[in-house]
Amino acid sequence: MPAESSRLRSMNETRDRILDVALDVLGDNPDAGMGDIATAAGVVRRTVYGHFPSRLDLIRTLTERAVAEMTDVLAEVNAAAAEADATWVAFIARIWPVTHRYRVLLALRRGEYGEAIHSLLGPVDELLADLVRRGQDSSRFARHLPAGTLSQVAYGAVFAIATSDLPNENPDPRAATITSLLMLGVPETRAIALLDDQP
Repeated sequence: MPAESSRLRSMNETRDRILDVALDVLGDNPDAGMGDIATAAGVVRRTVYGHFPSRLDLIRTLTERAVAEMTDVLAEVNAAAAEADATWVAFIARIWPVTHRYRVLLALRRGEYGEAIHSLLGPVDELLADLVRRGQDSSRFARHLPAGTLSQVAYGAVFAIATSDLPNENPDPRAATITSLLMLGVPETRAIALLDDQP
């Protein structure tokens, strides 16, 4: 039995390593193939296909991992019962470190895997729309767009800033958060105050 659990642990570690490497490889080149991922992970292609029978299976698993991480963060910041704009700031602060890691999902969402990724991201989209709707109902956020659209525009801006590859410029989480708050209709003075209140 110990040998079986050791083998299972080793398989899970290999699977996790493949996923971590796939995020980096696909982040640099969304068209990278399974062979590229295998090489970067230090395994043979057969090992990658043993865990993920197709590229779509790999992309699905990466998306499910991102969704789980983001919904956990959203649930946690929502539980604090702060105003919607303060909750948005807390969410961006918590999610910022992984935005660059999951940037590939935005590129792939526009490609052949778009439908699968879009449906898997549904829970995150709904939670963000609910947060924006709550902000609209309390007049913290503007009503110039429906909540679902407005949340996507504001969240998309955060990802756009996080993944900008301009030379000599590091993406700035403060600028990204303020930009998204402005898009949500939060006055600049309030947006800056919310950031200054962050621990």
